[in-house]
Amino acid sequence: MELIKNRVTQKMILKEKIKVVITDLDGTLLNSDHKISDYTKTIFKELHKKNYLLIVATGRHHLDAQAIVATLDCPVYLVTSNGARIHSPDNELLFSVDMKSELVKAIFDLEIDAEITSVLFKEDKWQTNHNNDALNSFSKESKYLPEIVNFESLEDFSAIKIFFTHDDHQKLVELKDKILHTYSDLFCHAFSLPFCLEFMDKSVNKSVAIEKILQLEKYAFEESISFGDGFNDEEMLKSAGKGLLMGNAPQSLIDTLPHLEQILSNDNDGVATYLSQQLLTN
Repeated sequence: MELIKNRVTQKMILKEKIKVVITDLDGTLLNSDHKISDYTKTIFKELHKKNYLLIVATGRHHLDAQAIVATLDCPVYLVTSNGARIHSPDNELLFSVDMKSELVKAIFDLEIDAEITSVLFKEDKWQTNHNNDALNSFSKESKYLPEIVNFESLEDFSAIKIFFTHDDHQKLVELKDKILHTYSDLFCHAFSLPFCLEFMDKSVNKSVAIEKILQLEKYAFEESISFGDGFNDEEMLKSAGKGLLMGNAPQSLIDTLPHLEQILSNDNDGVATYLSQQLLTN
């Protein structure tokens, strides 16, 4: 009986405290088919009706993410490219930062293994050295399309974000160490997935971008609940008043954030189920 009372009390405290809902996309709000379920859409519409501020923070490009978030059919702030872009619910660009061409080129001059798929996020397209079917599957219906290029002859390396993907995680770890050995002061990095290594401008971070939105809307991180499954979500999860790890998060992230509660996986509507139980039901 005492345990039930404690759970009810904790739920009441959470409901009174939380005013902002923050979520990652891939591996979190999206299922393995890279879709938002109908159940999740219903829950987010209900959250909007109850005046919760909704923020989606993703590593995806804004052209890609905007099409996905639009299916929620409710106003959502959008943080993309791990914080390099912020768009309002009306798709107005509020903040942007890019990586300088000469700095990105310096990374590509380090002789990257030709087996690794390299990608530059440009404003209207992504440039890559390989046609990668696994990568393409993340954006089947997107208008943000790839362009195959030869990085050895490319002249303009300016980018919103760069990332590298390979099935062998250790290859990416070795590349990360190689880049950071020389350029640790110029870039920040994260493994959004074990097979996806991302580099951004040193100032870019999901948590930093979200803080800008919270200040604009006159909220504090302590009033937020956040959901994520990757290392690019780490600071966001630690900053939120309540951070929650997806059941499908990698063990390495779980070990890094052992104090955080785990919820159901993305394929089991973990985010929507938790929000429904904790914020929308009495």
